[in-house]
Amino acid sequence: MMSSTEAYTYSVASNPVYAADSEFQVLFAGESQTKPVHKLGPKVYDYFLLHVIESGAGFYTTEYESYRLGAGDSFLIEPEQLVSYMSDERTPWRYRWVAFKGKDAAGLARTVGFSTRNPVVLASDNRIVSEYIDHIRQSFRMNNVYSNLDAIGYLHLIMAAYGKIRKRDSYDFELESDVQKTVKQMIRYMSTQYAQPISIEKMAESLGYNRAYLSRIFKQATQMSPVTFLLKLRIDKGRQLLRERTELTVEQIAASVGFQDALYFSRQFRRFYQQSPTEYRNAMNRLSEDRR
Repeated sequence: MMSSTEAYTYSVASNPVYAADSEFQVLFAGESQTKPVHKLGPKVYDYFLLHVIESGAGFYTTEYESYRLGAGDSFLIEPEQLVSYMSDERTPWRYRWVAFKGKDAAGLARTVGFSTRNPVVLASDNRIVSEYIDHIRQSFRMNNVYSNLDAIGYLHLIMAAYGKIRKRDSYDFELESDVQKTVKQMIRYMSTQYAQPISIEKMAESLGYNRAYLSRIFKQATQMSPVTFLLKLRIDKGRQLLRERTELTVEQIAASVGFQDALYFSRQFRRFYQQSPTEYRNAMNRLSEDRR
């Protein structure tokens, strides 16, 4: 049972700033030394609720599994999931919690590996997470106009801490491989720089890799060489301009998507779409007229 120094306590602070149109908002944060067999649920929440266990033990039950959790463990409750949790009879939980919601909330949780099937982080040194939650609570109590920004910043630090914990402890959660990250960097680079006179050599230099290595991993991941990917990207951007910018000539469109030679643009366009840019534009114009 609880000792006299572990008497039941409960403290919570709500966000003083209501951001109705916010993509993301931290709602409240608190801490509690729970009573023995303290139970909540089964119930459904309409927000995310993260608990960080500082001492004691208990059970967290989802629609899929039940977990016995203790000091150092954490669990995340997701919206619209039927859950319950109960502290141990002899050594009840002491924990801190933070609630958040918004369109970007699920993406943030997924980034570090939380999901409905993987809602816990086990036996980790989570003192830094407890400190961040306490900072959120203190910020809310100060009741200033920047409380929501403070809280959002600390919540991102919390999730970053869990990402590092999962990586360090080699959980089943798999972070993106270095190869996947590099391929994504290549795609981002080409997708933003396609209109410039870029080359695979320049991209390799920018990313700090050998051209042959980049070409090999890119083709393995996409079944397409970087040169072909860039060419098709430019052709597809030109195709979009042919539809949407009817005032531009084929020569202007070719230049706008990175081709110095309009004839080369036309030849490659026909290679991919079996018609010339002019034929494609005329077909799109006829289709548009038919719909009127």
